[in-house]
Amino acid sequence: MSEIPGELKYSKSHEWVQINDDGTVLVGITEHAQDLLGDMVYVEVPEVDHEVEVEEACAVVESVKAASDIYSPVSGIVTESNEALTDSPELVNSDPFGEGWIMRIKLADRADLDALMDAAAYAEHIESEDH
Repeated sequence: MSEIPGELKYSKSHEWVQINDDGTVLVGITEHAQDLLGDMVYVEVPEVDHEVEVEEACAVVESVKAASDIYSPVSGIVTESNEALTDSPELVNSDPFGEGWIMRIKLADRADLDALMDAAAYAEHIESEDH
């Protein structure tokens, strides 16, 4: 079973959300998602100041197996993108919940967070997808 940190929130499309005290969230893809995709060879991060909506495709990861869109789990403004992924896309594989983060978003509406799953619900979601 993939690691599912309890302090994060999760989307059905396998993004994780870390809620910060400053009104921003950090977003990346889960360990489960990167396991499915395989070794990352390219990551296209969103531009800073780009406005995103919930479930909007806003970044792209390419692995040896496939290319996949990354969907914003919340609405808001991208305040930072992880430029380190341009030169080191493999960070998504080696540290998906740390150095492999994709973007920081200033939340437009905290209610977006209520629609996300906690770790237990995400674990059930993965289990249901595998059957």
